Amino acid sequence: MFFTLIRLQFLKSIRSTSFAKSLLVAIFLVFIALLLLTYVFLAGLFLGRIIEELAEGKDAITYLNSAIIYFFLFEFVYRYFIQKLPVADLESLLHLPIGKAKIIHVLLLRSFLSPMNLIALLLFLPFGVQVVGEQYGSIGAITWVGTILLFSWSLHWLMLWFKQRFEDSFYGLLVVGGLLILGGGSNYLGWFNLGEFAAPFFNMALKSVLPFGIVLIAAVGGYLLANSYYKANAYLEDLSEEEDVRFVNQSFGFLSRFGLAGELANLEWKLIIRHKKSRTYLMLSAFFLLYGLVFYTNPIYQSETGLSAIFIFVGIFITGIFTIQYGQQFLSWNSGNFDFFISRKGGVESLVRGKYLLFMGVSMVCFLASVPYVYFGVHILMIHLATFFFNVGIMIHVIIYLALWKPKPMDLNKGAMFNYEGVGAAQFLIIIPLLVAPYLVYLPFSLLISDTAGLIALGAAGLIGLLAFRPLSQININRVLSNRYEISSSFRQEL
Repeated sequence: MFFTLIRLQFLKSIRSTSFAKSLLVAIFLVFIALLLLTYVFLAGLFLGRIIEELAEGKDAITYLNSAIIYFFLFEFVYRYFIQKLPVADLESLLHLPIGKAKIIHVLLLRSFLSPMNLIALLLFLPFGVQVVGEQYGSIGAITWVGTILLFSWSLHWLMLWFKQRFEDSFYGLLVVGGLLILGGGSNYLGWFNLGEFAAPFFNMALKSVLPFGIVLIAAVGGYLLANSYYKANAYLEDLSEEEDVRFVNQSFGFLSRFGLAGELANLEWKLIIRHKKSRTYLMLSAFFLLYGLVFYTNPIYQSETGLSAIFIFVGIFITGIFTIQYGQQFLSWNSGNFDFFISRKGGVESLVRGKYLLFMGVSMVCFLASVPYVYFGVHILMIHLATFFFNVGIMIHVIIYLALWKPKPMDLNKGAMFNYEGVGAAQFLIIIPLLVAPYLVYLPFSLLISDTAGLIALGAAGLIGLLAFRPLSQININRVLSNRYEISSSFRQEL
């Protein structure tokens, strides 16, 4: 049965109308995966030397055992965002006359064939052979590496259950955010060192098989948990049932004051909350609001005036992250219903203006959420205010203009990670105006007069753009109108 199901999946792939495109994407992803795994293996080969530099005379094995728990916390987080679920395959197989238990076993085992499950092995096996084996013998190296490997694999099975149970929910995001705070914040703020609590367990693995046995039981338990949950919920009506998302019918009340465009902006917001990919972009936008902590607290980026030029990009990124991420696929989000808008009088104009209103509204929310950065100085708040005006007055038009270059269709119910639907050359070119445009305004005034003058010029340019909103937005509206049939034709292409 295992090989029969594998054969069915293979035939499904090669018979697809997009087989050539999927094959090229698969080859590219395999190349990237091999490249990254090579880097991980090289890091593993030099892990002993790296630890010797960091440990400053401490024992390398003891130092690593006290820090390895942070690797697993990080692994949990990146698995949450990257690891895929076998639900899509499950939907295509449940109607066949095959036992449900067999299907689930096959899909779970096939999900295990992932490059992520090799990271722990490639990173810690060289250290186990070179350092642990030398001090504790081959048995100690095997039990130590085996404990780490099974711990990583336990996270694989746990994540299959966790994502299916809590993905895109408030509780799932709360757990992931809590782990980030627990992992990095507790040690950084001096609350407690989590590594000290976990170190005895991995130290024991050097001399005893007990930790190996405990983690083995955890791995088997994780598999059984995932298997039982999928088996209990593997029904077509459950998989196709609309997700229960809180606030799905909530809207920005003030947008309704802008007529049909405002109503479409509210509708767009509800669609963002309802669909998985757009909801992922929204959550990432909230997460990236913390981006300033990387720069504002780093002494490298401090200057005598307190205002470093790199802060301009940080402000653009923080106050405009949603427009940057969501706006770069401007019309692709509506690829499934674009024909509806071109068949209505004024439909295209209202759609485009509604998206403008939504981007501006969310950018305002991002700016207000960034106000607490004033803790690092009033100049940070001035930067965010100036970059906010520049984003909603200038950058929003530039991003949309580039996004309208040959838009492509996408499936809104797929995740955002490693999903390249709707992505074209324009999405890679958008980074250029993000890096160049703000500095074309800021630097001349900053170098000739002062940093404050540069911020005033940046904010003033944004205000001028807001005053000229109607003619500037009309440029992009005319582009959509002139290419609406070509865009509609491209959206009908099968993914």
